[in-house]
Amino acid sequence: MRRDENVFIMGEEVGVWGGTYAVTRGFHDEFGARRVRDTPISEMVIGGAATGAAMNGLRPVAEFMTINFAFLALDAMVNHAAKVHYMFGGQIKAPVVSPATPYDAKGMMKAAIRIDDPVLFIEHATLYQVRGEVPEGDYVVPLGVSDVKREGTDVTLVGYAQGLQVALEAAAQLAREGISAEVVDLRSLRPLDMEPVLKSFQKTFKAVIVEEGYRSYGIGSEVVARLQEEGFDYMDAPVKRVAQFEVPLPYSADLEQAALINKDRIITAVKEIL
Repeated sequence: MRRDENVFIMGEEVGVWGGTYAVTRGFHDEFGARRVRDTPISEMVIGGAATGAAMNGLRPVAEFMTINFAFLALDAMVNHAAKVHYMFGGQIKAPVVSPATPYDAKGMMKAAIRIDDPVLFIEHATLYQVRGEVPEGDYVVPLGVSDVKREGTDVTLVGYAQGLQVALEAAAQLAREGISAEVVDLRSLRPLDMEPVLKSFQKTFKAVIVEEGYRSYGIGSEVVARLQEEGFDYMDAPVKRVAQFEVPLPYSADLEQAALINKDRIITAVKEIL
């Protein structure tokens, strides 16, 4: 926002309150109400207004309080923002990104704001608690580029967002048991960069895909399909998937933990294919 005066943020309580998770705390004091805009409690309005602002040369960052509320803005997102360049003779990529580390979150947010295409930037709420080194200077992390977060030789763990963090926990435990796990962070879900995944798979011959979404019809299913299509000759065991159980996430703390992914489920999957 300091670099480009056309960038502004809009959403519910992003102003004085700094948003639900305090992501924009202090922004209102520095940039004022014109560039830190509280909106009505209507995701349809937020999505539509952001799309219109972008079409007129501004750089809106539209915040939805939680991802499930984004469905209320699907018309603006899918039928307008994601297609406007194509409708008027341009090319379009509509990246979907989900960083897992503070370093990537800052660099990918900057990259997302600077490109001319709409980006769905998914911030996992529990990752606000993750701490890590973040340079104060100006840097960007390119969208659509996966990253190896831990080197290993025995098995490849592939994850993103919270799944990546849990995969790293499992890899650390496996190392104490003499099993070397390589951990690949997808970072971008669309476009999906499979090259680091395939290179790792060609080294380990085994893989476990970790994601916090449902096992069926998800990102993990696409990764498995691509491994089968492009890395079949290196496949020494079935590719395993560790995902949330396919139920609405319970409010009971014990049931919630039972439904979610955890390092023990990953370790079990790794040992089954080893």
